[in-house]
Amino acid sequence: MNYSKLEWWGRFQKYYTEFPKLGLAVDLSRMNVDDTFFAAREPQMQKAFANMAALESGVIANPDENRMVGHYWLRNPSLAPTPEIRKEIEDTVARIKDFAAEIHASKIRGAGGAFKNYLLIGIGGSALGPQFVAHALGDPRTDELKPFFFDNTDPDGMDRVLATIGSDLDKTLCIIISKSGGTKETRNGMLVAENAFKHAGLHFGQHAVAITTYGSELDKHAMKNKWLTRFPMWDWVGGRTSELSAVGLLPAALQGIDITNLILGACECDKSTRLSNVKANPAAQLALAWYESGNGKGTKNMVVLPYKDRLELFSKYLQQLVMESLGKEQNLNGTVVNQGIVVFGNKGATDQHSYVQQLRDGLNNFFVAFIEVLKDGKNQGLEVESKVTSGDYLHGFYLGTRQALAEKDRESITITVKEVSPFVVGMLIALFERAVGLYASLININAYHQPGVEAGKKAAGKVIETQRKVLDFLSKQPGAGFSVEEISKGIGAEDDLEHIFKICEHLSKNQESIICKLFDDSILKRKYALI
Repeated sequence: MNYSKLEWWGRFQKYYTEFPKLGLAVDLSRMNVDDTFFAAREPQMQKAFANMAALESGVIANPDENRMVGHYWLRNPSLAPTPEIRKEIEDTVARIKDFAAEIHASKIRGAGGAFKNYLLIGIGGSALGPQFVAHALGDPRTDELKPFFFDNTDPDGMDRVLATIGSDLDKTLCIIISKSGGTKETRNGMLVAENAFKHAGLHFGQHAVAITTYGSELDKHAMKNKWLTRFPMWDWVGGRTSELSAVGLLPAALQGIDITNLILGACECDKSTRLSNVKANPAAQLALAWYESGNGKGTKNMVVLPYKDRLELFSKYLQQLVMESLGKEQNLNGTVVNQGIVVFGNKGATDQHSYVQQLRDGLNNFFVAFIEVLKDGKNQGLEVESKVTSGDYLHGFYLGTRQALAEKDRESITITVKEVSPFVVGMLIALFERAVGLYASLININAYHQPGVEAGKKAAGKVIETQRKVLDFLSKQPGAGFSVEEISKGIGAEDDLEHIFKICEHLSKNQESIICKLFDDSILKRKYALI
């Protein structure tokens, strides 16, 4: 891409597209695309458009789990394949708005009075989307409820959140999100929260809301313990595409975010990304640019660089959306393909002082997705130098980095939006959801299952079962020390020595009053005893 400035300008005019109804522009001029490439991929794109249309009509688009894929219906319920599904979606949004209004009006109160905070307990898509939206659209000066999150099963992390909430626990609403109720990280977070409320002399149910599948274990638990209310999750909405379901809409509404325009932004983006003309379809342009850069095999990483603090968590959100959707061992024909696109990033101009050095001068194994936000902020008029604001500097750093990368043949896409608003955030969510779906069709994989995640959960379950066996074995001979090899033979797990060692080390640091280490001079001689 060794072009002169005039040649760059020519490419820009050709591969820069504005979408006025969305307040969006997509610039592919710094990618290695040309008319020949677009023409060659036209048959594949038309097939991808047809696949997407079938998905929206309600076909089984996730064959491994025999499920429909319906997150697009969430922002346009009229597309739902049955009247029952349409009514469920519409009723849920109405209930969310009514519930949030009652919370804000103090008609529903905690033990200590009007709610001041919400504590969302979830994992993966049940936390990443709400966190992104809360950070992008919230403002501590005006938020109706302040957001807090348990998004891991780390005891120290949860303790820190509870310590920050402090004496306002009696004014904190807990939102527990789990489709089945069996997700261990979420279950553990719920138990920690329940325990904290109990020790504070509070009834947890008076402060708790469930978002789950009706009839699930969590649903039954919520009813039994008289929680405030429950909102639905559906098997046709995956976690990573659930932000515009109750999963994301409830916390956003409680925070005071305009969920009507959040939904509208996604709905309007869907209209444009449903078109079968690549030039008029921003998601199709993104999908094709990703395909070109990585040779249809994901050989290049995507570095997401939004030049706006409010969009700092967007790359984290996109990591799950893109990598969980596209990172697959097999294609739809059962052939091993090991597909995927690695996503990382933080924000500009911060990253210019960290890894942009490598992006420009190191491995050329990536393309950048810049997100340019035209509107600066409330203090945009303050000049830090003559006729220059801090926002001008931020914009200059974006343009400078883009140019510096192009000079070294580093590819980049620029997505330009007018501002960070509920409409724009909804639009960005929908834009990347559709791009992922179209790209998945191009490479012939199922974007809507996650067998690798399930494998990790199953392996973790086996580790927990091994830990129970270790404790049972040691408890039968209290005070006696055993090596890792002796324990492994005692529990019939001679091939699992490494896990047993790791388990014993962890237990000895966290249950020192129960498990102790003897002869700590080497791994081979070290022994563990239950006291």
